[in-house]
Amino acid sequence: MDINYELYKVFYHVAVTLSFSEASKQLFISQSAVSQSIKVLEKKLNQTLFIRSTKKVQLTPEGEILLKHIEPAMNLIKRGENQLLEANTLNGGQLRIGASDTICRYYLIPFLNQFHKDYPNVHIKVNNQTSIECAHLLENGQVDFIITNFPNSGLSNTQNIRSLQEFSDVFVANQHYFPLKDQVMSLRGLQSYPILMLDRKSTTSEFLHSMFQKYQLDLVPEIELSSNDLLIDLARIGLGIAFVPDFCIPDNDKDLFILNLEEKLPPRQIVVAYNENLPISQAAKQFMEMM
Repeated sequence: MDINYELYKVFYHVAVTLSFSEASKQLFISQSAVSQSIKVLEKKLNQTLFIRSTKKVQLTPEGEILLKHIEPAMNLIKRGENQLLEANTLNGGQLRIGASDTICRYYLIPFLNQFHKDYPNVHIKVNNQTSIECAHLLENGQVDFIITNFPNSGLSNTQNIRSLQEFSDVFVANQHYFPLKDQVMSLRGLQSYPILMLDRKSTTSEFLHSMFQKYQLDLVPEIELSSNDLLIDLARIGLGIAFVPDFCIPDNDKDLFILNLEEKLPPRQIVVAYNENLPISQAAKQFMEMM
């Protein structure tokens, strides 16, 4: 189809804001011009893209399908524009990183600190999502690269992956509530205790569930949360046995101990992943080299 790019641009702004007036402000054109552009696009595609009412605008199922394809294209164009504006220098531009809360706190902060000191004019934007959701951000071109736990079911074959650090996952508990410090526990034995772990949207949850399935065991956690730090806090007050990465556990913690596990869990990795098919900014290259 011979459809003007500007029509897709108007569609993108209306679809993201769900407002014809807001889209007109962002595009610096009249609201009637926005409405007319959408009508032209709908006629060319022979599809209704929006449900219009006096109070709100909604995407139709066809509009949602189109947005899924237009959004990555718009993000790619923005990235190209930013790269040209940077002119291959580190005196400006933007660095967009996707990382989970745990990786941000326990791994990423020292590198962010050093990069900001070295290149203060580069604007750093960190998109804080679960590792699986970060993989989707990367797929859509919304970030330059992600730092994620690996394995990660969200990563695709088009993404280049480099290992940064290996770590182990452990079960931690308070000896006062769970006197198991001198015992060797099996995964089967742990089934009778309250397990605290990350929710099912996380790579850590995927990993532990796969370990239980490997030994043909059911895993029914007592509590599922989105924060490893909160899991450790709950384990400290005796609400259960928490499953967390070893690098999250505070040094010389007097309340917590690591359970001796009969089964040997394979180590996991912290990796950096970027999309081979998308341009990499100078700032992104420099940050990845620093890590």
